[in-house]
Amino acid sequence: MRYLTLIASLMCMALSISAAKADRRVAFVVGNGSYKNVAQLPNPPIDAKAMAATLRNVGFEVIEGSNLTRDQMTEKLLDFGRKAQGSDVAVFYYAGHGIAVSGSNYLLPVDADIKSEMDVKLGAAINIDLTLEQTMGDAKVKLVFLDACRDNPFAAKIKSNSATRSVNVQSGLAEMKSGEGTLIAFATGPGQTALDGQEGNNSPFTRALIDNITRPGVEIQQAMTSVRAQVNEETRKGQLPWGHTNLTGAVYLNPAQTTQVAHAAPTASGVVPVAAGGSDGVELEYWRSVKESNKPEELNAYLSAYPNGQFKALALARLAAIKSGPSTATRALNAGVDPATFTDEATQLTEDQMGLDKTQRRDVQRRLTGLGFDTKQTGVFSEETRSVLKRWQAARGYPSSGYLNKYQHKALLSEVVAAPPTASDNSQKAARRAATAPAPSSAPAPAPQRSNPGDAAGAAFVGGVVGGMMGGMFRR
Repeated sequence: MRYLTLIASLMCMALSISAAKADRRVAFVVGNGSYKNVAQLPNPPIDAKAMAATLRNVGFEVIEGSNLTRDQMTEKLLDFGRKAQGSDVAVFYYAGHGIAVSGSNYLLPVDADIKSEMDVKLGAAINIDLTLEQTMGDAKVKLVFLDACRDNPFAAKIKSNSATRSVNVQSGLAEMKSGEGTLIAFATGPGQTALDGQEGNNSPFTRALIDNITRPGVEIQQAMTSVRAQVNEETRKGQLPWGHTNLTGAVYLNPAQTTQVAHAAPTASGVVPVAAGGSDGVELEYWRSVKESNKPEELNAYLSAYPNGQFKALALARLAAIKSGPSTATRALNAGVDPATFTDEATQLTEDQMGLDKTQRRDVQRRLTGLGFDTKQTGVFSEETRSVLKRWQAARGYPSSGYLNKYQHKALLSEVVAAPPTASDNSQKAARRAATAPAPSSAPAPAPQRSNPGDAAGAAFVGGVVGGMMGGMFRR
């Protein structure tokens, strides 16, 4: 009886710890670039795609969209508002055109056609303050990232149609104040304009966010300091991100796994678990997150953070390999593969869009194993399978994310997989083993002892539960 009580107590403790560590995270991520009535922006959809993948990798449920009309944005915002209610961390990210009129900021859908201040205020654009209040008001921690401080494309029209009264139409976005538990970050200072970056790449602000906000063991305000420094340096002091924060505690989007959790659960003020631990563990987790990357900027980010780190030599070797390109064998293997396979990022969304059923997922696992990337063939993409997918992607020179898109899936199906051994192969191996085995002893074999299978299973279960929980507690 005492043992059952102990097991029950340990199970309750383990469940309490797991529940305390878990937090509900929701993100709204949209990039608008294909505008119908003003100049198009090539990079916001690319920015949004990269940001969505970054947030999913640290446990966010992402409501994602690109090139959305007014109605489509409203639909996404309603979905986000429902899911963000009572969440522990809510993130709002927008890249695209935004305007400031009479001190208020607005986001522009791709079908916006604004001729006057009245058009703005009667619904052609989306009021940021009202949107954040309605969608994120109940979240404990609210993080807002606005990569929308570009020139107002409708400024001339609004001014020319407002001749009868004064209207303030400024460049960039207007200053915003954050409420309790909120951090707001702009790509540049109020009233200033931000750079969109080279076509086909991320903007300087979004690239810096991706490089810093989910680094293992880095608190969000510390990360934003790194974001400002990176953008300032990359733009040669031409752009300096600006923000306002009213957070009431430390926020970690990616607590280092090797650290000790100091506070078991979020508080009413919106503080998420605070991690404190050794720098070696943080560096190890950081290295694990980039070691198989095919992106030089991610490896260079590690070298910048740890110029004398313990994995410096490996990072430099990886950079050299990327620079020299794939080996002859890899180039031959990739012959005939769609070029998009090497450039299009695979994410949870692209994989979900493929609609792979359990049989198809098991086939992916079987093929990976046949190619030498061993994984269990369960039909479920576990963390183990994700890790194996990353190794396969890195070996082929594809963007390494652990998720599939249609191009990578097609490339995998086109690879020649080693056939499993046949029955005749197995019988020949058995015959060879029998021919070389020593002669059997004349002594009678001991009689097998009978055991109750239920007793063995019960003992294994109890031992496994107690051992696993005790080990987990001591590791924590």
